[in-house]
Amino acid sequence: MINIYKIKKSILLLTSVMLLLNPASAQEIFYLNNANKQITWKVKAQADLGADSLDIYKSGYAATDWVKAIVPGTVFSSYVAAGLEKDPNFGDNIYKVDKKKYDRNFWYRTEFNTPANFTKQKIWLNFKGINRKAEIYLNGKKIGSLDGFMQRGMYDVTKLVNKTGANTLAVLVYCPLNPLVNYASPTYIPSASWDWMPYVPGLNSGITDDVYLSNTGSLTINDPWIRTDVPTTARAEVSVSVEVKNSTDTFQTGTLTGVINPGNIRFTQKIFVGANSNAEVKIDPKHFSQLVINGPKLWWPNGYGDANLYTCNLSLKLGDEVSDSKQIRFGIKKYSYDTVGHVLHLYVNGTKVFLKGGNWGMTEYMLRCRGDEYDTKVRLHKEMNFNIIRNWIGSTTDEEFYDACDKYGIMIWDDFWLNSIPNLPNDVNTFNANAIEKIKRFRNHPSIAIWCGDNEGEPLPPLNNWLREDISAYDGNDRYYQSNSHAGNLTGSGPWTNFDPRWYFSRFPNGFGGNQGWGLRSEIGTAVFTNFDSFKKFMPKDKWWPRNEMWNLHFFGPSAGNAGPDRYDDGIKNRYGAASGIEDYCRKAQLLNIETNKAMYEGWEDNIWEDASGIMTWMSQSAYPSLVWQTDYYYDLTGAYWGAKKACEPVHIQWNPVNNAIKVINTTRTAENSLIAYADVYNSDGQIVKEYSQSKTIDAPSNTALNCFTMAFADNRENLALNKPAFASSTTMGKAGSVTDGNPGSRWASNSNDVEWIYVDLGKEQEVNGVKLNWEEAYGKAFKIQVSDDAKSWKDVYESGDGHVGVQQVTFDEVKGRYVRMYGLQRGSGWGYSLWDFEVYGGVPKSSSLTDVHFIKLRLIDKNGKLVSDNFYWRGNKRTDFTAINQLPKVNLKVSSTIKQINGKYYVDAKISNPSSSKAAAFAIRVQATKAGTGEQILPAIMNDNYFSLMKGESKDIWIEFDAALLGKDKLKLLVQPYNDPVITEK
Repeated sequence: MINIYKIKKSILLLTSVMLLLNPASAQEIFYLNNANKQITWKVKAQADLGADSLDIYKSGYAATDWVKAIVPGTVFSSYVAAGLEKDPNFGDNIYKVDKKKYDRNFWYRTEFNTPANFTKQKIWLNFKGINRKAEIYLNGKKIGSLDGFMQRGMYDVTKLVNKTGANTLAVLVYCPLNPLVNYASPTYIPSASWDWMPYVPGLNSGITDDVYLSNTGSLTINDPWIRTDVPTTARAEVSVSVEVKNSTDTFQTGTLTGVINPGNIRFTQKIFVGANSNAEVKIDPKHFSQLVINGPKLWWPNGYGDANLYTCNLSLKLGDEVSDSKQIRFGIKKYSYDTVGHVLHLYVNGTKVFLKGGNWGMTEYMLRCRGDEYDTKVRLHKEMNFNIIRNWIGSTTDEEFYDACDKYGIMIWDDFWLNSIPNLPNDVNTFNANAIEKIKRFRNHPSIAIWCGDNEGEPLPPLNNWLREDISAYDGNDRYYQSNSHAGNLTGSGPWTNFDPRWYFSRFPNGFGGNQGWGLRSEIGTAVFTNFDSFKKFMPKDKWWPRNEMWNLHFFGPSAGNAGPDRYDDGIKNRYGAASGIEDYCRKAQLLNIETNKAMYEGWEDNIWEDASGIMTWMSQSAYPSLVWQTDYYYDLTGAYWGAKKACEPVHIQWNPVNNAIKVINTTRTAENSLIAYADVYNSDGQIVKEYSQSKTIDAPSNTALNCFTMAFADNRENLALNKPAFASSTTMGKAGSVTDGNPGSRWASNSNDVEWIYVDLGKEQEVNGVKLNWEEAYGKAFKIQVSDDAKSWKDVYESGDGHVGVQQVTFDEVKGRYVRMYGLQRGSGWGYSLWDFEVYGGVPKSSSLTDVHFIKLRLIDKNGKLVSDNFYWRGNKRTDFTAINQLPKVNLKVSSTIKQINGKYYVDAKISNPSSSKAAAFAIRVQATKAGTGEQILPAIMNDNYFSLMKGESKDIWIEFDAALLGKDKLKLLVQPYNDPVITEK
């Protein structure tokens, strides 16, 4: 298995060195993070110090039996890095750790020398975050306390620091107290375990953010705030607000200068600050006309335009000397919102944005993600064509996360630290102080789009109103406040388990809480099994197969019941056949992952603005090597990633498996005209079935779903109920058999009661998967569809609360039964229930030309012949039976590639071809970049596609990008593996 910590540590070291050389602030800064080679942190449990406790403040104290600490980081991750605990990712190691050893308070200690270039009047010691509380001592004197993992500390140590010798910094970190939810908030709530990550010993206590020294004059800049307004996309207004602190006993006069780029926009303002006090300085367009920017470079979310960023360099002078300076990156943008139809809609710069994204439970369950790794993780979201990430329960706190989202145009739905359990934090005032800190720290980031108070609950008084007022006071109500993550103009959260793709297109794919419909869904997901390569990295070999308790410890079992692993298992078995072993299971799992995750997004896109306004999967990244709700902890991207990436293309062609419509979804600001939409069907031998081919020239308006045409599969559906006997609870008009007689002019009507029913006897047990109800004006507002073997015991297969007059198509997962019943729950009129027709669908569709499994290939071509979008589906004559793909003949693919090294990265261009002489389609081709010498995967890598399929005579260009350091002195080998062929290697 790979040493994930070693990789992350090297990234951290590189990042910290960069910070030393190129600090984000223009102050003189000296980082005390342990990546600074001049700094060594040590950690030891408070209870184990004994009589030595007073000596730790002294310079030269021999901390020989202390453990080298990771700062920023946690106590437990420090012990893991020191080799004192077995790899917590592997097997059940983390479950065997003695929690009592870490669920207690720890001392951190380091020594440092004051930098020689610290020549200004004031030296400050700065902390950006400690979990959960801390007492801070410098050279034996307590200089402050921190409470809450978002609270910052900025301490004037000018008189205390030793400028010519060693300084001793000691920090007593208090571990959060169980229970965490919500009593210990603000903290990393999932640390006490969730249904996707284990209990982390020490509950992620530690010095969890940057520590550094800074050197300023007696006037300092605090919490600069840049706000932007965009009256039109041709004009913007920028305002700057700065708090200036005077740390002297005398009145001070200074000069604040700002430079905004691009544009070299300059402003200057004299400031006056009383002794030992603060002054707020406001620079606005009313008094500084240069802050009205014509033709601004606007910040847009991914898919809607470039994520342009500006910098504002602030310099504060006392006389001719710079006392303090700051650099702020910001984006010119304006968010607005509406709730028309009880659905939340979000606009950026006046453009309605369809939200496509995912939830981050935590970035990494032990807080080991640092620095540039955030860039990688967020870039993968950009490559997935996402435009929003939900920072679930505010569990990601690092500035690098927000920076990366700004850079890649990924909006943030940002939670505070409350979960649905109805209890208040132990200290609501500390919670509120941390909320204000969070808003002040991150409000300049253009990526923040929504603030949210509580996960699946409502913040209890007084917090809900406090949060609302905090956002008003400290963010100017520039963003929307959503108090409850799954209610109030949302369509709930969940479900989190695997469904047949048709379910996501069928009204309604309802969640828990909130309104019915597609709308805006803040969480929805499915179990997602890893690739075998990743599985081996965390699972002991003797636990590979068959499924066992070790799988459950990685959340494929009762520990993740909401993920429905049994249902997922059934999906693999029923659709692709029982797996022969773990490798076969992982291979088939990726097909299910692609199907389900692509359908989630496409189902919402199919209904864009006709109720649907956005969807966020649970989850779009992996905090722990888990078997559910993930794209992959080790960056070996699962089918969930590739399915979502395909579905979320800005201009996208897709198939609706319920009504067989082909639609073009354009989620951009630009209309795409003179496009040609093609739909072709291929049999398993890779030959086209021309009778199904269709094409049409279309114009795709911006921000719409355009219905192009309907494929002919529906013509093959068989109505199993035609001329079959029917029986009803009551009859006032016609007879029960009127609904199955094929006569559109005859109907059945019941008595005027809510609970009435009618069922059809199919004559024998059949496999059914849908019904059509043609309601008269006396319709069923709420009803169930049920099946039975004996017309006595009934099984619910579908329930709706949204019946309507006219035809209502209902689909559900395949189920066997002889009798099919409509069971009325609530009438939609003053009459009873009245149906013109009651059709039942199922069985094997009639088709003389299609193989048991066949393929739908869609293409969207522009007027210049350029491919805009393509898409690929597999379809079965027995609708959910794809087992025939296991008999596909082997294919002999041809592979060629070139590799270039540019600016520390390798770029691979490969062409994969399925020759015309092949015996079959090349199905679900997986391409991997590996080291020729060791066979190790090269990860992380950015790719344009994977698990793609090629018909006879087709080829595909694949590009791969990765850091050159990952290959080192080894050589590249591409592994190319179709589902129906052994591995093909190409050097």
